[in-house]
Amino acid sequence: MEFTVVVPTLNGRDRLAASLDSLAGHAPDAEVVVVNGPSADGTTGMIRDRDDVDVLVEISARNVNVARNAGIDAAAGDAVALLGYDHRVEEGWLAAARESLAAGAEVVTGPLRRTVRGGATSEEAERRTIADREVTYFNGRNVAFRSHVLESLDGFDEYLETGGARDTAHRLAGMDVDVTWLPEMAARRDVDPAADGGRERRRWDWKYRALAYRLVKNYGVRPTVVRRTLSHAVGDARDTLRGVFDGTVTPTAWAANGRDVGLGTVRGVADGLAARVRDRSSTRNPNGLSTRTDRAVATYDRR
Repeated sequence: MEFTVVVPTLNGRDRLAASLDSLAGHAPDAEVVVVNGPSADGTTGMIRDRDDVDVLVEISARNVNVARNAGIDAAAGDAVALLGYDHRVEEGWLAAARESLAAGAEVVTGPLRRTVRGGATSEEAERRTIADREVTYFNGRNVAFRSHVLESLDGFDEYLETGGARDTAHRLAGMDVDVTWLPEMAARRDVDPAADGGRERRRWDWKYRALAYRLVKNYGVRPTVVRRTLSHAVGDARDTLRGVFDGTVTPTAWAANGRDVGLGTVRGVADGLAARVRDRSSTRNPNGLSTRTDRAVATYDRR
């Protein structure tokens, strides 16, 4: 089975280099496609100086789902994996994915581990039943598909700036495609406390815009969708309110967050309904691979 690994990146040169080193060590026979957003940190030069990247695709969009689709479009393998630029594959990663896909699995995923002081964290499979569908979620930084599944999905939904992998999990469930969890298919991220402490403020508008959009697009407006959206909103409001009491969040910021949640939800519901009308098939992807041809600004292909 020919295997392609797609690595989207944006201003992550040093972590990307470590990720590519891990692929060279643990998946040396895999085709590697790097999709570089409009990086300003010398990423392009670093990649072109290496001899273990088969294809470099430069794009202008700062959207990971656009990057994923651009990489999928350039991939030549029978199976296509997506790996986060800030994650390193572990020994056995490729063998676990390749063997499971060759044995009949259509989508495989595994844990994302974080190296922390004193050890490492890990994950278990996350599953939910929504409107009689069994949904197995996956992280878009560590997943592999049979190519024909990606073709049926028409790639990722480029409307979404966040939540693209969770949307795809819902669509896979709607297409009766199972996601197989492989503990051996592990990728690891080294946590930089200084970097984590400097993360940008969460974009509440896009979190709820994406949540409402993918639920309404995939399931329509129904009590389950309303209940899940309200559950998320109440939980986040409660957590943020704790910040007001302990002094880490101002009351003004808390109110602004609430406004962003409301506006994002309304916009997501409206756009989700429009998307549901535009694509009534089980694919539910009116903004997928087939809708545009202008993703790549430049492509450097060494194959």
